[in-house]
Amino acid sequence: MASIARCLRAARPSTTFSRLAAATTPRAPPGWQLRAFSASPCRDLRRYTKDHEWIDVSADKTTGVVGISEYAAKALGDVVYVELPEVGREVQAGDAIGAVESVKSAADINSPVSCTVVAVNRPLEERPGIISEVPEDDAHGGGWIAKVELSDQGRKDFDALLNPDEYAAFTDAEH
Repeated sequence: MASIARCLRAARPSTTFSRLAAATTPRAPPGWQLRAFSASPCRDLRRYTKDHEWIDVSADKTTGVVGISEYAAKALGDVVYVELPEVGREVQAGDAIGAVESVKSAADINSPVSCTVVAVNRPLEERPGIISEVPEDDAHGGGWIAKVELSDQGRKDFDALLNPDEYAAFTDAEH
């Protein structure tokens, strides 16, 4: 019993530390109220094509990230090869920018908008299965295909794509 009590006593903050923390905590001037601020992450805008690609664009609609949808990844099955687009390539909406091959089939990856490819997800070349595991993840290590800069036409193309609810209804109708 004594050893448990010693451990608990050691884990409790010392009163000296508590007094020091209280002394250094900022205080509001008299008559003012402290207000807690929270920051929520800036959410990218996501849209889908009827060919099952997605694009997340920044709030100013100048840059984006492209990939294939979870629906497409499930339909493909285990992806064994991913052909990535060439960096610097300018494409129009609907142009093929790459391809995926799985144990079931192969499919082109089409650009959802008019854009220029500025970066590609190189880890997909060595581990194409990532695209099956996390197809709609645009983070490092996710299944995204390319990062792009949207042209003026690309911003117009984006507005014509399906929002998440419309895409869900579209895929439900495909069953």
